[in-house]
Amino acid sequence: MAFQLFSYFFLFFFTMNPKTFALEERLIQFSLSIIDIVEKLPKTKVGNYIAGQIIRSGLSPSFNYGEAQVAESRTDFIHKMKIALKELKETLVTLKIVQRKPLLSDSNLIDSLITECGELIAIFVKSIETAKKNQN
Repeated sequence: MAFQLFSYFFLFFFTMNPKTFALEERLIQFSLSIIDIVEKLPKTKVGNYIAGQIIRSGLSPSFNYGEAQVAESRTDFIHKMKIALKELKETLVTLKIVQRKPLLSDSNLIDSLITECGELIAIFVKSIETAKKNQN
């Protein structure tokens, strides 16, 4: 138990640079906002389907990014980052569907999440490109 706590302490304080921490926090906040949207969707057949879809794709990038931080190799890191990117793109399409239907009355929440999702996609694309470039 003590070793496990030390490991978490070490990982947190010595391996996470400020950019890594900031991205992780953005992903966590994004996930929390996705949860807020899911809880506000109508309890209809379409609302339930969209809720199930967006809860999986919208929370997945946070989890995959966490896994990427402890990747076993550069190739493993790139693979996990690509999975997170794929899930972000899926989430973006789902958010646009919610916006255009419209399934929520709070258009500001949807608009801000679409913007944030686009920014996160750009960050992941660049991170993957950089990791690939540094792989050689």
